[in-house]
Amino acid sequence: MPKDSTDAAFSTSVQKLAEKLEINAQTGLSANEVKIRLEAHGPNRLRRQKKKSAWTILAHQFSGIIVWLLTAAAVISIVLGDIAEGIAIAFVLILNSAIGFFTELKAARSMEALMRIAQVRTRVRRDGEVRMIDAHELVPGDVVVLEAGDVVTADIRLSEASNLQADESVLTGESAPVTKNTEPVGKNAALGDRLSMAFKGTAITQGAGEGIVTATGMETELGRISDLAQSAQGEAAPLERRLDKLGHRLVWLTLALAALTIGAGILRGHDVAIMVQTGVALAVAAVPEGLAVVATLSLARGMWRMSQRNALITRLSSVETLGATTVILTDKTGTLTENRMTVVRYLLAEGDIDIDDDGEDATKAPEPDSPLDWAMRIGALCNNAEIGDGSDDGQSGDPMEIALLSVADGLGASRKGLLDDTPQVKEHAFDPDTKMMATVHKTANGHLFAIKGAPEAVIDVCTHVLEQDGSQKMDDALRQRWTDRNADAAQDGLRLLALAKKEGVPKDADPYESLTLVGLVCFLDPVREDVPDAIKACRAAGVRVIMLTGDHAATAETIARKASLGDGDMKVIESGEIAGLDPENISEDMRARIMEADVFARVSPETKLTLVSLFQDAGHVVAMTGDGVNDAPALKKADIGIAMGKRGTQVAQEAAHMVLQDDAFETIIAAMRQGRVIFDNIRKFVVYLMSCNVSEVLVVGLAVGAGLPTPLLPLQILFLNLVTDVFPAFALGLGKGDENVMTKPPRDPTEAIVDRPRWILIGILGASITIATLGAFAAALFLLSLETGPAVTVAFLTLALAQLWNVFNVRDHDSGLLRNEVVKNGYVWGAIALCLGLIGLALWFPPLADLLGLPSPGRAGLVLGVTASLVPLVLGQGWVWLAEPSDRDLIEQT
Repeated sequence: MPKDSTDAAFSTSVQKLAEKLEINAQTGLSANEVKIRLEAHGPNRLRRQKKKSAWTILAHQFSGIIVWLLTAAAVISIVLGDIAEGIAIAFVLILNSAIGFFTELKAARSMEALMRIAQVRTRVRRDGEVRMIDAHELVPGDVVVLEAGDVVTADIRLSEASNLQADESVLTGESAPVTKNTEPVGKNAALGDRLSMAFKGTAITQGAGEGIVTATGMETELGRISDLAQSAQGEAAPLERRLDKLGHRLVWLTLALAALTIGAGILRGHDVAIMVQTGVALAVAAVPEGLAVVATLSLARGMWRMSQRNALITRLSSVETLGATTVILTDKTGTLTENRMTVVRYLLAEGDIDIDDDGEDATKAPEPDSPLDWAMRIGALCNNAEIGDGSDDGQSGDPMEIALLSVADGLGASRKGLLDDTPQVKEHAFDPDTKMMATVHKTANGHLFAIKGAPEAVIDVCTHVLEQDGSQKMDDALRQRWTDRNADAAQDGLRLLALAKKEGVPKDADPYESLTLVGLVCFLDPVREDVPDAIKACRAAGVRVIMLTGDHAATAETIARKASLGDGDMKVIESGEIAGLDPENISEDMRARIMEADVFARVSPETKLTLVSLFQDAGHVVAMTGDGVNDAPALKKADIGIAMGKRGTQVAQEAAHMVLQDDAFETIIAAMRQGRVIFDNIRKFVVYLMSCNVSEVLVVGLAVGAGLPTPLLPLQILFLNLVTDVFPAFALGLGKGDENVMTKPPRDPTEAIVDRPRWILIGILGASITIATLGAFAAALFLLSLETGPAVTVAFLTLALAQLWNVFNVRDHDSGLLRNEVVKNGYVWGAIALCLGLIGLALWFPPLADLLGLPSPGRAGLVLGVTASLVPLVLGQGWVWLAEPSDRDLIEQT
């Protein structure tokens, strides 16, 4: 069977399709033919993506350039006989790699969730008999029998459909079940408009039907989405990109400094082996080994804080990414809306009556036998749904029928009470041809027929209209007015049903003749209560929110307005205008239209993926929210994929970087605030760590260049970088942040962690610590006449304490000397106390002092070191005070 024989099956007649597939729909395939087709097409399974092994993830931890540099330093140290030093550097590598390994070990499990959808059985007709088989045994050409409650296990062209409805929200995002039929549709029909098809992974909610399998496995629409999710490449998070860029700069700077220092030392006659050891010391000094540890721990702390606000982060770097977000592409159903149908309005003869969210009349309670009272009763009687105790778990049936029962129950007209008064004696099931449904009820005067259906169909067969004072004959002009009211409401994005009745007739009377129109009832999937305020908060923070939906443009625009999307005129683009666009070959006019749009309607999974790419190419940091299978590829592609925890599918949750456990859009705002605070804190401790490392490089490099002994040994530098520096840096990472951070626009996504003003600050602070340390080292050698060993201890003490006091130099420029976010941070004081204890151990605990090479410098040496360590604090605070105006201007310019 040629592969293209089932292409566009939705636009082909059933008879023609059966001929192409060479099958008899009455008997189905034979066992022999099934075997042949199974060999040709393979089992009805989704292809499994090869999972990353733990070894692959572990190997990835050693692929960074900083890791290579430190590895080389460890090897050289061991070769030169400095075993302890080499082991210490290796320990640093193992520590950083372990943190990275365990944070990456959570593999993407989207495909496993997709696979579970197919693990069901299905009914097929083979050899003239209906039988149950495993879904993976289906082949193109099989005849499948469908009933309410079934999960569709392949793409099927429907040949029979009796009151058949399917929930396709996992594919299209539309919340209402779709009524299916057998008529071909146009070749260019969108996925949600292919009414003659039942798709793999969707669910039959009502009715029964049969159909011919047109695609299995990866050839289905679900398989196509699976393939998209597998091929979608996740973007590196902004923080990852910045840290990687900073790391590369540090490595090349380190190599250049090491080469210059080694060359200068050799020219001065120093021993080559000693100079190589000095080069190793420079390499260790230049690389802030603690940066990755502190960044990871700060992000983990942010992750914990977000979890307290119901935002579950599945990837550490996503914590910071939220703070850089400039655009949120949000799904409608279940994200902006509640994913449930609600009655919002009744169109009656005397006018429109709006219903509030609690199912109560916003203007007045219904009077007995009034049009509103009859509308409530008809909606509850002509109904097969159940609402149970009113909870989601207790409800079953068509969402529109559930909404009709809910509003009637809220007004005291429960279906049970109505049936007690007017027992149901007969039902005329919904007929796709008449587009109506009727129930017959026994009354004192005969029988009551309660009818609901498509407005155009019901209006056509009505002869009267119910008014407050009785009924009025329906003439052509009145019929047109009702038709216009229906069209106007539909244009507003509402879904409508017409309600009608007739009384005092035999139960066997024609249900759809001589009806009295009671009114029209309007439904809407309501906007979540928290959404409008959350979107306004996004706007205040400079973040655009754009809606993507499978609904039609009118419905999408209505929801967007209720959600407070856009400013002024709503800009809506239908998917047909951008379907198949190549992001790399798009006109500037179309690109501009897309960038300005507020809503994208009738979108497909490919379109969502394209939109994410287009906004990323335009320089945006893109957050994508969603809850369905159809959202998974875009969630994975986005800089930050956000899935719903309560209503979201497992596929979406496992493709996302963050899961909202309360499904509240406002939780995104809280997470964004935390992300911004974390980035600001990361900047603080990067400036702190870098200024400390710059001072270490300058101390070693300048001393060697000046012909002095090496003032710091590699093991001592490692001790400072991993012990005394890390704790103050981590304390800075725990700061609470600026209260007004969400009233500022997001930072430029291309902005570096360390921008020009901060490089200047790093240089000033690093130079101040260098001056103090080399001054103390020189004074110890020449004024106190200490040996090289004790003088090195003085340099170590000066540098260690100066770096501790340096934490106070990274306060915000507009804060006070004694009243600022660093001084108020209790963690900073705790870190200082801890580090002072560790420094004391290094000096006075003999085993550790011997390992680090720190002989006692005597009382004079200790006083010299402590006194000199205060110099950088004074110089740093002076710079912050003097540079405040110009530095602030420089920051604003950059």
